[in-house]
Amino acid sequence: MAITSVVGLQWGDEAKGKIVDLLTDEHEIVVRYQGGNNAGHTVKFDGQTYKLSLLPTGILRPGVTAVIGNGVVVNPEALLKEIGTLRSQGVKVEGNLLLSDRAHVILPYHVAEDLAAERSQKKDAIGTTGRGIGYCYRDKAGRSQAVRVADLYHPESLKQRLSGIVDSKNHVLSALDPEFKPFSSDEIFALTQQYAETLKPFVADTVAWLHKAIGAGKNILFEGAQGSLLDVDHGTYPFVTSSNSSAAGIHPGSGVPERLIEQMIGVVKAYTTRVGGGPFPTELNNEIGQHIRDVGREYGTVTGRPRRCGWFDAVAAGHGAKICGVDCISLMLLDVLSQLDELKICEAYEIHGERTTDFPAHVEDLAAAKPIYRIIPGWKTEISHMTRLADLPTGARKYIDTVGELMGKQVKIVSVGPDRAQTILG
Repeated sequence: MAITSVVGLQWGDEAKGKIVDLLTDEHEIVVRYQGGNNAGHTVKFDGQTYKLSLLPTGILRPGVTAVIGNGVVVNPEALLKEIGTLRSQGVKVEGNLLLSDRAHVILPYHVAEDLAAERSQKKDAIGTTGRGIGYCYRDKAGRSQAVRVADLYHPESLKQRLSGIVDSKNHVLSALDPEFKPFSSDEIFALTQQYAETLKPFVADTVAWLHKAIGAGKNILFEGAQGSLLDVDHGTYPFVTSSNSSAAGIHPGSGVPERLIEQMIGVVKAYTTRVGGGPFPTELNNEIGQHIRDVGREYGTVTGRPRRCGWFDAVAAGHGAKICGVDCISLMLLDVLSQLDELKICEAYEIHGERTTDFPAHVEDLAAAKPIYRIIPGWKTEISHMTRLADLPTGARKYIDTVGELMGKQVKIVSVGPDRAQTILG
Protein backbone atom coordinates (compact mmCIF):
# COMPACT_ATOMS: atom_id res chain seq x y z
CA MET A 1 0.00 0.00 0.00
CA ALA A 2 1.21 3.52 -0.86
CA ILE A 3 -0.42 6.64 0.52
CA THR A 4 0.80 9.93 -0.97
CA SER A 5 -0.20 13.57 -0.58
CA VAL A 6 0.23 16.49 -2.97
CA VAL A 7 -0.02 19.87 -1.25
CA GLY A 8 0.58 23.43 -2.42
CA LEU A 9 3.11 25.48 -0.44
CA GLN A 10 2.24 28.99 -1.64
CA TRP A 11 -1.03 30.94 -1.96
CA GLY A 12 -2.60 28.31 -4.21
CA ASP A 13 -2.72 27.91 -8.00
CA GLU A 14 0.61 26.03 -7.98
CA ALA A 15 -0.47 23.61 -10.76
CA LYS A 16 -1.03 20.79 -8.29
CA GLY A 17 -3.57 19.25 -10.66
CA LYS A 18 -0.85 18.30 -13.13
CA ILE A 19 1.19 16.50 -10.45
CA VAL A 20 -1.89 14.71 -9.13
CA ASP A 21 -2.73 13.64 -12.67
CA LEU A 22 0.79 12.28 -13.18
CA LEU A 23 0.74 10.35 -9.90
CA THR A 24 -2.74 8.94 -10.45
CA ASP A 25 -1.21 6.18 -12.61
CA GLU A 26 0.26 4.75 -9.38
CA HIS A 27 -2.86 5.13 -7.23
CA GLU A 28 -6.34 3.65 -7.23
CA ILE A 29 -8.05 6.35 -5.15
CA VAL A 30 -7.73 10.15 -5.19
CA VAL A 31 -9.17 12.12 -2.26
CA ARG A 32 -10.05 15.81 -1.97
CA TYR A 33 -10.21 16.79 1.71
CA GLN A 34 -11.01 20.54 2.04
CA GLY A 35 -12.19 23.68 0.30
CA GLY A 36 -15.10 24.18 -2.04
CA ASN A 37 -15.77 25.42 -5.54
CA ASN A 38 -13.51 28.40 -4.90
CA ALA A 39 -10.47 26.29 -5.80
CA GLY A 40 -9.64 24.98 -9.25
CA HIS A 41 -7.27 22.78 -11.21
CA THR A 42 -6.55 22.92 -14.92
CA VAL A 43 -5.24 19.66 -16.40
CA LYS A 44 -4.14 19.23 -20.02
CA PHE A 45 -3.40 16.05 -21.93
CA ASP A 46 -4.02 14.56 -25.35
CA GLY A 47 -4.98 18.00 -26.63
CA GLN A 48 -7.88 18.25 -24.17
CA THR A 49 -8.20 20.80 -21.36
CA TYR A 50 -10.12 19.89 -18.21
CA LYS A 51 -11.09 22.49 -15.60
CA LEU A 52 -11.92 20.99 -12.24
CA SER A 53 -13.12 22.68 -9.09
CA LEU A 54 -14.86 20.29 -6.70
CA LEU A 55 -14.03 17.03 -8.44
CA PRO A 56 -10.68 15.40 -7.62
CA THR A 57 -8.31 15.16 -10.59
CA GLY A 58 -8.42 11.37 -10.39
CA ILE A 59 -11.89 11.46 -11.95
CA LEU A 60 -10.17 11.85 -15.33
CA ARG A 61 -8.68 8.34 -15.13
CA PRO A 62 -10.81 5.23 -15.82
CA GLY A 63 -10.75 2.81 -12.93
CA VAL A 64 -9.70 5.41 -10.35
CA THR A 65 -12.17 6.29 -7.59
CA ALA A 66 -12.42 10.01 -6.86
CA VAL A 67 -13.53 10.85 -3.32
CA ILE A 68 -14.91 14.18 -2.09
CA GLY A 69 -14.19 13.97 1.63
CA ASN A 70 -16.11 15.24 4.62
CA GLY A 71 -13.89 18.33 4.94
CA VAL A 72 -15.11 19.75 1.62
CA VAL A 73 -18.05 22.15 1.52
CA VAL A 74 -20.19 21.29 -1.48
CA ASN A 75 -22.42 23.47 -3.60
CA PRO A 76 -24.58 20.78 -5.26
CA GLU A 77 -25.45 23.01 -8.19
CA ALA A 78 -21.76 23.64 -8.93
CA LEU A 79 -20.92 19.95 -8.50
CA LEU A 80 -23.66 18.80 -10.87
CA LYS A 81 -22.63 21.39 -13.45
CA GLU A 82 -19.03 20.18 -13.27
CA ILE A 83 -20.13 16.56 -13.64
CA GLY A 84 -22.17 17.53 -16.70
CA THR A 85 -19.19 19.30 -18.28
CA LEU A 86 -16.96 16.26 -17.81
CA ARG A 87 -19.61 13.96 -19.25
CA SER A 88 -19.74 16.17 -22.35
CA GLN A 89 -15.97 15.71 -22.65
CA GLY A 90 -16.32 11.93 -22.56
CA VAL A 91 -15.34 11.38 -18.92
CA LYS A 92 -17.19 8.60 -17.09
CA VAL A 93 -18.32 9.79 -13.66
CA GLU A 94 -20.82 7.15 -12.56
CA GLY A 95 -19.15 4.45 -10.52
CA ASN A 96 -15.98 6.52 -10.18
CA LEU A 97 -17.11 9.23 -7.73
CA LEU A 98 -17.96 9.17 -4.03
CA LEU A 99 -19.33 12.12 -2.04
CA SER A 100 -19.08 12.07 1.74
CA ASP A 101 -22.37 12.07 3.60
CA ARG A 102 -20.61 14.16 6.25
CA ALA A 103 -19.70 16.99 3.82
CA HIS A 104 -21.44 20.28 4.46
CA VAL A 105 -23.77 21.81 1.87
CA ILE A 106 -23.56 25.33 0.46
CA LEU A 107 -27.04 26.75 -0.06
CA PRO A 108 -28.13 29.98 -1.80
CA TYR A 109 -28.19 32.02 1.39
CA HIS A 110 -24.47 31.31 1.95
CA VAL A 111 -23.64 32.95 -1.36
CA ALA A 112 -25.85 35.93 -0.51
CA GLU A 113 -24.13 36.33 2.88
CA ASP A 114 -20.68 36.18 1.27
CA LEU A 115 -21.47 38.83 -1.33
CA ALA A 116 -23.19 41.13 1.15
CA ALA A 117 -20.31 40.91 3.63
CA GLU A 118 -17.66 41.63 0.98
CA ARG A 119 -19.61 44.67 -0.21
CA SER A 120 -19.95 46.00 3.32
CA GLN A 121 -16.22 45.59 4.05
CA LYS A 122 -15.22 47.76 1.07
CA LYS A 123 -11.47 48.47 1.31
CA ASP A 124 -11.03 45.89 4.10
CA ALA A 125 -12.61 43.07 2.08
CA ILE A 126 -10.73 39.78 2.24
CA GLY A 127 -11.23 39.15 -1.47
CA THR A 128 -13.31 35.99 -1.41
CA THR A 129 -14.65 34.40 -4.59
CA GLY A 130 -18.19 35.18 -3.45
CA ARG A 131 -19.27 31.54 -3.55
CA GLY A 132 -20.39 31.17 0.05
CA ILE A 133 -17.47 28.95 1.10
CA GLY A 134 -16.56 30.81 4.27
CA TYR A 135 -20.17 31.18 5.37
CA CYS A 136 -20.79 27.48 4.99
CA TYR A 137 -17.69 26.77 7.10
CA ARG A 138 -18.94 29.33 9.63
CA ASP A 139 -22.23 27.45 9.93
CA LYS A 140 -20.27 24.21 10.23
CA ALA A 141 -18.38 25.61 13.23
CA GLY A 142 -21.55 27.15 14.65
CA ARG A 143 -23.41 23.81 14.25
CA SER A 144 -27.00 24.93 14.78
CA GLN A 145 -27.51 26.23 11.21
CA ALA A 146 -25.37 23.69 9.36
CA VAL A 147 -26.71 21.32 6.70
CA ARG A 148 -24.77 18.19 5.77
CA VAL A 149 -25.24 15.88 2.82
CA ALA A 150 -26.74 13.26 5.14
CA ASP A 151 -29.41 15.76 6.20
CA LEU A 152 -30.78 15.82 2.65
CA TYR A 153 -32.02 12.27 3.20
CA HIS A 154 -33.91 13.11 6.42
CA PRO A 155 -36.49 15.45 4.86
CA GLU A 156 -38.90 15.85 7.76
CA SER A 157 -36.32 17.09 10.24
CA LEU A 158 -34.52 19.10 7.53
CA LYS A 159 -37.69 20.94 6.53
CA GLN A 160 -38.35 21.90 10.13
CA ARG A 161 -34.78 23.09 10.67
CA LEU A 162 -34.67 25.08 7.43
CA SER A 163 -37.67 27.11 8.53
CA GLY A 164 -35.70 28.54 11.42
CA ILE A 165 -32.41 28.77 9.52
CA VAL A 166 -33.85 30.68 6.59
CA ASP A 167 -35.76 33.03 8.89
CA SER A 168 -32.51 33.86 10.70
CA LYS A 169 -30.58 34.33 7.45
CA ASN A 170 -33.27 36.62 6.05
CA HIS A 171 -33.15 38.76 9.17
CA VAL A 172 -29.37 39.27 8.91
CA LEU A 173 -29.32 39.78 5.15
CA SER A 174 -32.14 42.34 5.31
CA ALA A 175 -30.05 44.34 7.77
CA LEU A 176 -27.04 44.26 5.46
CA ASP A 177 -28.95 45.07 2.29
CA PRO A 178 -32.23 47.04 2.36
CA GLU A 179 -33.04 45.80 -1.17
CA PHE A 180 -32.56 42.14 -0.25
CA LYS A 181 -35.37 39.82 -1.33
CA PRO A 182 -35.99 37.24 1.42
CA PHE A 183 -35.49 33.54 0.72
CA SER A 184 -38.39 31.12 1.02
CA SER A 185 -37.69 28.17 3.29
CA ASP A 186 -40.11 26.05 1.24
CA GLU A 187 -38.17 26.84 -1.94
CA ILE A 188 -34.83 26.10 -0.28
CA PHE A 189 -36.22 22.80 1.02
CA ALA A 190 -37.52 21.85 -2.42
CA LEU A 191 -34.07 22.59 -3.81
CA THR A 192 -32.43 20.32 -1.24
CA GLN A 193 -34.72 17.48 -2.25
CA GLN A 194 -33.78 17.92 -5.91
CA TYR A 195 -30.14 17.72 -4.85
CA ALA A 196 -30.85 14.63 -2.77
CA GLU A 197 -32.26 12.82 -5.77
CA THR A 198 -29.52 13.73 -8.27
CA LEU A 199 -26.62 13.22 -5.86
CA LYS A 200 -27.85 9.93 -4.40
CA PRO A 201 -25.77 7.64 -6.68
CA PHE A 202 -22.58 9.25 -5.38
CA VAL A 203 -23.27 9.64 -1.65
CA ALA A 204 -21.45 7.30 0.72
CA ASP A 205 -19.86 7.02 4.15
CA THR A 206 -16.44 7.81 2.72
CA VAL A 207 -14.66 7.51 6.07
CA ALA A 208 -15.70 3.88 6.43
CA TRP A 209 -15.07 3.27 2.72
CA LEU A 210 -11.52 4.70 2.87
CA HIS A 211 -10.60 2.63 5.91
CA LYS A 212 -11.79 -0.51 4.16
CA ALA A 213 -9.68 0.48 1.16
CA ILE A 214 -6.65 0.94 3.43
CA GLY A 215 -7.30 -2.49 4.93
CA ALA A 216 -7.39 -3.94 1.42
CA GLY A 217 -4.01 -2.40 0.60
CA LYS A 218 -5.26 0.17 -1.94
CA ASN A 219 -2.96 3.01 -3.04
CA ILE A 220 -4.41 6.39 -2.08
CA LEU A 221 -3.48 9.90 -3.21
CA PHE A 222 -4.58 12.99 -1.28
CA GLU A 223 -5.14 16.07 -3.40
CA GLY A 224 -4.85 19.44 -1.70
CA ALA A 225 -6.77 22.48 -2.91
CA GLN A 226 -5.55 26.08 -2.65
CA GLY A 227 -2.21 26.45 -0.82
CA SER A 228 -0.62 26.32 2.63
CA LEU A 229 -0.30 30.11 2.93
CA LEU A 230 -4.11 30.26 2.76
CA ASP A 231 -4.47 27.87 5.70
CA VAL A 232 -6.87 29.31 8.28
CA ASP A 233 -4.42 28.54 11.11
CA HIS A 234 -1.00 28.87 9.47
CA GLY A 235 -1.50 31.27 6.57
CA THR A 236 -1.61 35.06 6.17
CA TYR A 237 -4.60 35.48 8.47
CA PRO A 238 -7.17 36.99 7.95
CA PHE A 239 -6.42 36.91 4.21
CA VAL A 240 -6.84 33.15 4.10
CA THR A 241 -9.44 30.56 3.20
CA SER A 242 -11.82 29.04 5.77
CA SER A 243 -10.25 25.59 6.04
CA ASN A 244 -6.89 23.93 6.67
CA SER A 245 -5.48 24.07 3.14
CA SER A 246 -2.11 22.77 4.31
CA ALA A 247 -1.46 19.10 5.05
CA ALA A 248 -3.03 19.79 8.45
CA GLY A 249 -6.43 19.37 6.80
CA ILE A 250 -5.94 15.79 5.64
CA HIS A 251 -6.98 13.91 8.78
CA PRO A 252 -10.02 16.01 9.80
CA GLY A 253 -11.08 16.37 6.16
CA SER A 254 -10.98 12.67 5.30
CA GLY A 255 -10.93 10.63 8.50
CA VAL A 256 -7.60 9.06 7.47
CA PRO A 257 -4.73 9.57 9.95
CA GLU A 258 -1.94 11.67 8.51
CA ARG A 259 0.61 9.28 10.03
CA LEU A 260 -0.30 6.76 7.31
CA ILE A 261 0.98 9.06 4.56
CA GLU A 262 4.28 7.75 3.25
CA GLN A 263 5.21 10.59 0.91
CA MET A 264 4.31 14.29 1.09
CA ILE A 265 5.07 16.19 -2.12
CA GLY A 266 5.17 19.98 -1.85
CA VAL A 267 4.25 21.89 -5.01
CA VAL A 268 5.50 25.40 -5.80
CA LYS A 269 5.50 27.64 -8.82
CA ALA A 270 8.87 28.90 -10.06
CA TYR A 271 7.51 32.33 -9.11
CA THR A 272 4.80 33.47 -6.71
CA THR A 273 1.16 34.40 -7.27
CA ARG A 274 -1.83 35.16 -5.12
CA VAL A 275 -5.44 36.21 -5.57
CA GLY A 276 -7.38 38.59 -3.36
CA GLY A 277 -6.15 40.89 -0.62
CA GLY A 278 -3.23 40.62 1.76
CA PRO A 279 0.50 41.45 1.87
CA PHE A 280 2.74 40.06 -0.87
CA PRO A 281 6.43 40.97 -0.25
CA THR A 282 7.80 39.98 -3.68
CA GLU A 283 4.90 41.32 -5.77
CA LEU A 284 5.88 42.90 -9.09
CA ASN A 285 3.59 45.77 -10.09
CA ASN A 286 5.56 46.41 -13.25
CA GLU A 287 6.20 45.07 -16.74
CA ILE A 288 7.97 41.97 -15.39
CA GLY A 289 4.93 41.09 -13.29
CA GLN A 290 2.68 41.57 -16.30
CA HIS A 291 5.02 39.47 -18.44
CA ILE A 292 4.80 36.60 -15.95
CA ARG A 293 1.01 36.98 -15.83
CA ASP A 294 0.67 36.91 -19.60
CA VAL A 295 3.14 34.09 -20.31
CA GLY A 296 1.93 32.01 -17.36
CA ARG A 297 -1.75 32.74 -18.15
CA GLU A 298 -2.21 33.72 -14.55
CA TYR A 299 -5.96 34.07 -14.42
CA GLY A 300 -8.19 32.14 -12.01
CA THR A 301 -9.48 28.74 -13.12
CA VAL A 302 -12.77 29.37 -11.33
CA THR A 303 -13.16 33.16 -11.39
CA GLY A 304 -10.99 34.35 -14.29
CA ARG A 305 -9.53 37.01 -11.98
CA PRO A 306 -5.98 38.15 -12.84
CA ARG A 307 -3.52 36.84 -10.27
CA ARG A 308 -0.97 39.06 -8.58
CA CYS A 309 2.53 37.97 -9.64
CA GLY A 310 6.00 38.25 -8.10
CA TRP A 311 9.38 36.65 -7.64
CA PHE A 312 9.77 33.29 -5.90
CA ASP A 313 9.57 33.75 -2.13
CA ALA A 314 11.55 31.04 -0.35
CA VAL A 315 10.61 32.40 3.08
CA ALA A 316 6.87 32.05 2.41
CA ALA A 317 7.13 28.75 0.53
CA GLY A 318 9.59 27.45 3.12
CA HIS A 319 7.00 28.15 5.82
CA GLY A 320 4.51 26.06 3.85
CA ALA A 321 7.06 23.26 3.54
CA LYS A 322 7.70 23.22 7.28
CA ILE A 323 4.08 23.06 8.41
CA CYS A 324 3.30 20.35 5.84
CA GLY A 325 6.40 18.26 6.53
CA VAL A 326 7.12 17.72 2.84
CA ASP A 327 9.62 15.14 1.63
CA CYS A 328 10.46 16.78 -1.69
CA ILE A 329 9.56 19.69 -3.97
CA SER A 330 7.82 19.82 -7.34
CA LEU A 331 8.78 23.04 -9.16
CA MET A 332 6.15 24.11 -11.68
CA LEU A 333 5.98 26.53 -14.65
CA LEU A 334 9.73 27.02 -14.90
CA ASP A 335 9.30 27.65 -18.63
CA VAL A 336 7.38 30.87 -17.88
CA LEU A 337 10.64 32.52 -16.75
CA SER A 338 12.66 31.58 -19.82
CA GLN A 339 12.50 34.96 -21.55
CA LEU A 340 13.76 37.09 -18.63
CA ASP A 341 17.27 38.56 -18.51
CA GLU A 342 17.73 37.91 -14.80
CA LEU A 343 15.75 36.31 -12.02
CA LYS A 344 15.39 36.98 -8.33
CA ILE A 345 14.64 34.62 -5.45
CA CYS A 346 13.76 36.00 -2.02
CA GLU A 347 16.02 34.28 0.51
CA ALA A 348 15.13 36.37 3.59
CA TYR A 349 13.11 39.35 4.80
CA GLU A 350 14.18 42.53 6.49
CA ILE A 351 11.45 43.46 8.98
CA HIS A 352 11.84 46.60 11.09
CA GLY A 353 15.58 46.58 10.46
CA GLU A 354 16.16 42.90 11.26
CA ARG A 355 16.93 40.07 8.84
CA THR A 356 14.83 36.94 9.24
CA THR A 357 13.93 33.75 7.42
CA ASP A 358 10.90 33.17 9.67
CA PHE A 359 7.47 33.88 8.21
CA PRO A 360 5.69 36.46 10.42
CA ALA A 361 2.34 35.75 12.03
CA HIS A 362 0.88 39.24 11.71
CA VAL A 363 -0.04 40.78 8.38
CA GLU A 364 1.35 44.19 9.43
CA ASP A 365 4.79 42.66 9.92
CA LEU A 366 4.50 40.85 6.58
CA ALA A 367 3.45 44.09 4.91
CA ALA A 368 6.59 45.73 6.34
CA ALA A 369 8.85 42.94 5.07
CA LYS A 370 11.48 43.97 2.52
CA PRO A 371 12.62 41.00 0.44
CA ILE A 372 16.33 40.22 0.35
CA TYR A 373 17.07 38.73 -3.04
CA ARG A 374 19.52 36.32 -4.56
CA ILE A 375 20.02 37.17 -8.23
CA ILE A 376 20.38 34.46 -10.88
CA PRO A 377 21.18 35.11 -14.56
CA GLY A 378 18.38 34.23 -16.97
CA TRP A 379 18.81 31.53 -19.59
CA LYS A 380 16.92 33.06 -22.52
CA THR A 381 16.37 29.61 -24.00
CA GLU A 382 13.16 27.70 -24.74
CA ILE A 383 13.02 24.70 -22.38
CA SER A 384 9.50 23.33 -22.91
CA HIS A 385 10.79 20.49 -25.13
CA MET A 386 13.51 19.32 -22.72
CA THR A 387 13.08 15.99 -20.93
CA ARG A 388 16.15 15.68 -18.69
CA LEU A 389 17.72 17.92 -16.05
CA ALA A 390 21.01 17.58 -17.90
CA ASP A 391 19.43 19.17 -20.97
CA LEU A 392 18.49 22.37 -19.15
CA PRO A 393 20.65 25.49 -19.58
CA THR A 394 23.00 26.50 -16.77
CA GLY A 395 20.77 29.31 -15.49
CA ALA A 396 17.75 27.01 -15.18
CA ARG A 397 19.80 24.39 -13.32
CA LYS A 398 21.12 27.10 -10.99
CA TYR A 399 17.59 28.31 -10.36
CA ILE A 400 16.34 24.81 -9.48
CA ASP A 401 19.31 24.17 -7.18
CA THR A 402 18.81 27.50 -5.40
CA VAL A 403 15.12 26.81 -4.74
CA GLY A 404 16.05 23.40 -3.28
CA GLU A 405 18.85 24.88 -1.17
CA LEU A 406 16.73 27.64 0.33
CA MET A 407 13.81 25.34 1.06
CA GLY A 408 16.00 22.58 2.47
CA LYS A 409 14.36 19.95 0.27
CA GLN A 410 15.35 18.30 -2.98
CA VAL A 411 13.51 19.36 -6.14
CA LYS A 412 12.49 16.01 -7.66
CA ILE A 413 9.94 17.15 -10.26
CA VAL A 414 10.28 20.07 -12.68
CA SER A 415 7.46 21.15 -14.99
CA VAL A 416 8.47 22.89 -18.24
CA GLY A 417 5.04 23.13 -19.86
CA PRO A 418 1.34 22.49 -19.24
CA ASP A 419 1.11 19.07 -20.87
CA ARG A 420 1.63 15.88 -18.90
CA ALA A 421 4.64 14.98 -21.07
CA GLN A 422 6.37 18.28 -20.32
CA THR A 423 7.68 17.08 -16.99
CA ILE A 424 11.23 16.30 -15.87
CA LEU A 425 11.71 13.78 -13.07
CA GLY A 426 14.90 14.31 -11.09
